[in-house]
Amino acid sequence: MTAHHTPADAALVRAALAAARPAFGTGDVPIGAVVVAPDGRVLAGACNAREALADPTAHAEILALRAAAAAYGDGWRLEGCTLAVTVEPCTMCAGALVLARVARVVFGAWEPKTGAVGSLWDVVRDRRLNHRPEVVGGVLAEECAALLDEFFANHRFG
Repeated sequence: MTAHHTPADAALVRAALAAARPAFGTGDVPIGAVVVAPDGRVLAGACNAREALADPTAHAEILALRAAAAAYGDGWRLEGCTLAVTVEPCTMCAGALVLARVARVVFGAWEPKTGAVGSLWDVVRDRRLNHRPEVVGGVLAEECAALLDEFFANHRFG
């Protein structure tokens, strides 16, 4: 785990926060993700859409990876790319990051219940796998957690 983040990492998480906002309109948990090419171009951004698409795999990371892969490289390899997401990825998303060969994962809030990039599990750095991206966690963690708090306060009590 990288001990500190850069201003560029914070900018990526801010972009992921912006990508998360549309989820409020569909009743989806507001998690956002963006995929950035090595040259800094944003290839794709997405928010959770499990409710909107009636698809249990429609996590922000998966949707962003699919769109980025369609726009970059040979159709599935995202070598050299960075994925930024507002919340630590789950096991499904962490596995997809490894399979897509993403170079870096930058995330906001830690997820102690389901996190698979260092909290509960550490899928992306499992030595048995053939690819291990760099991980930078806790970037703008309070802002990312506040977005979730806002959603759940309104969803449960509002």
